[in-house]
Amino acid sequence: MERKSNKQPKLNIRKGDKVRVIAGDDKGKEGVVQEILTEKRRVIVEGINIVTKHEKPSAGKPEGGIKKTEAPIHISNVMLLDPASGKTTRVGRKANEKGKLQRYSKKTGELIK
Repeated sequence: MERKSNKQPKLNIRKGDKVRVIAGDDKGKEGVVQEILTEKRRVIVEGINIVTKHEKPSAGKPEGGIKKTEAPIHISNVMLLDPASGKTTRVGRKANEKGKLQRYSKKTGELIK
């Protein structure tokens, strides 16, 4: 029997990070992460994976119409951009002087905010 873990998965991408899409219809586009859905391992990136939704007129919204919104994209399809060089990079973790883990770029070795 498997044990269930209450721990959330460690993700290398955080809200506010600049990322590039490496797979899918929007491959090569860049944007800023607006939201992270940890349970589903998905991210919502500004200007990426735009979907159209048709809204019926209702009492609350009498205008209705067609709305364009960003849909979630799987976290494995995006890669962090190195703040120093602007190129994609893998992310590592190392402890600082106080013993707290901090993210760093594996390409340049520089800390990521």
